[in-house]
Amino acid sequence: MMPHHPITMARLFLLLLLLFAVYPCHGVAQPIAREGASPLPWVTRQVSAPGVEFHTFESRLAKTTVSFHIYKPAAYNAEPQRRFPVLYWLHGTGGGLPGIAPLSRLFDDAIRAGKIPPMLIVFANGLATSMWCDSKDGAVPMESLVITELVPHVDASFRTIGSRRGRLIEGFSMGGYGAARLGFTYPDLFGAVSILAGGPLDLEFAGPRAMGNPREREYILRTFGSDLDYFKAQSPIRIAERHADAIRGAVRVRIVVGTRDATYPLNAAYSEHLTALHIPHTFESVPSVAHDTPALLNELGDNNWAFYRAVFADAAPRESAASPQHSR
Repeated sequence: MMPHHPITMARLFLLLLLLFAVYPCHGVAQPIAREGASPLPWVTRQVSAPGVEFHTFESRLAKTTVSFHIYKPAAYNAEPQRRFPVLYWLHGTGGGLPGIAPLSRLFDDAIRAGKIPPMLIVFANGLATSMWCDSKDGAVPMESLVITELVPHVDASFRTIGSRRGRLIEGFSMGGYGAARLGFTYPDLFGAVSILAGGPLDLEFAGPRAMGNPREREYILRTFGSDLDYFKAQSPIRIAERHADAIRGAVRVRIVVGTRDATYPLNAAYSEHLTALHIPHTFESVPSVAHDTPALLNELGDNNWAFYRAVFADAAPRESAASPQHSR
């Protein structure tokens, strides 16, 4: 098996611990909900934003009702026979509600300006610290819920292009970690993976979030049952190694991170790891941007929008939507 990266951990710790103090998530520190408590917040409050709807479905795995938000472009209602590609957005730690309104506005503006094709955006509910994986104790079946319940529910309920060419999975921070995990594990479902300032992208869970915030580290470790071997097995590092042949040449991959982001060294190292595995991808470092989603996407400029155009270039712009189940 190939080594993960050449960066010396001792040097890395010194740099990352200094950087940690200056990067809040989305520019605002997010409280961490304790997922060891009951009941889990599977149904969130509703976010009000143009084009955004609140929906729920009954989850067999979670044994309860689960919520999500979905953005619909204006073309969705204006062109009732058209099917649309889907961006699955995975949020960072602390929950994703604060990011839904600004992100949906950002994408809506780009769609209206013709910078990207109209698309649906599913804002999944990943709880506070699920890491977008199935917890070791089975209490939070997040990966299984997204893959076997949420994606099929969205395809059955909305006019989607229900194939991998019409699906992109993307996320920020914990969501970037999740996008790599799910996108690389299920290349038959997702045609593209976008990792934005992903983390924790190391095998010892000793990066900036863990070392700088022991309380958060404790909560996240609960997902893995405080079992480092389980954590390593769930890591995008190991997943890329296991699925390299299926990913290589089949999945469009990008990694984006700001140069002032404390996760920068580990994202750069992960890019090196993908290169060593001969997995084609792009790595974009954005100067002077910290751990801030809107700033990261805005500073990328047209390079950002070009990515979405390329991802969905092969997705048919129009397909018959005759099936009666697509009622929304």
